[in-house]
Amino acid sequence: MSTRWQAERSADDSRAYIERFTDLEASGADVHGEARFVDVVLARGSRVLDAGCGTGRVGAELARRGHRVTAVDLDPVLVDEARRHPELTVHLADLATLNLPGEPFDAVVAAGNVMVFLEPGSERAVLATIAAHLRPGGVFVTGFTTRSAYRPEQFAADLAAVGMPLEQRFATWDLRPWRDDTDWLVAVARRADDGPGA
Repeated sequence: MSTRWQAERSADDSRAYIERFTDLEASGADVHGEARFVDVVLARGSRVLDAGCGTGRVGAELARRGHRVTAVDLDPVLVDEARRHPELTVHLADLATLNLPGEPFDAVVAAGNVMVFLEPGSERAVLATIAAHLRPGGVFVTGFTTRSAYRPEQFAADLAAVGMPLEQRFATWDLRPWRDDTDWLVAVARRADDGPGA
């Protein structure tokens, strides 16, 4: 079975996605809200996994801010675009089967609806993989629409099940308060010290 992204998007859609963010940045729009949010959570020089990196926009900005970033996506068009950022180490891989060698990460970020574009039913398994790539106490930050089949309450249950309890919820990347009727969830979770791989 394919992910929702693979089922719903063509290579042309991916190229249009790249063009959209190129145009936004050229227009002077703020395209770094996610990176600012994540940067505040991290110690200087943190090891970060940009999971579902897309164009590499978030990871590249985190690298510019002094973090060491590895990026992963399963869309070859987007991976090629992300590899245009020489400061990133970019892998073509599926988050459901990801198994990167080396030290665990201080943080994993999955911005831009990554959680709702996964293969239906694989969300908990992907969160377990993310937890396995985090050091004990490492932080997971994600943001996604609440108007999808994958609901915030299921996400919170899945986090708890894999040893990454939810710590904070916001309605936007600029810290507007969470409400049950908001259209967007920005979430911060942390791998428990006795979580996977501890």
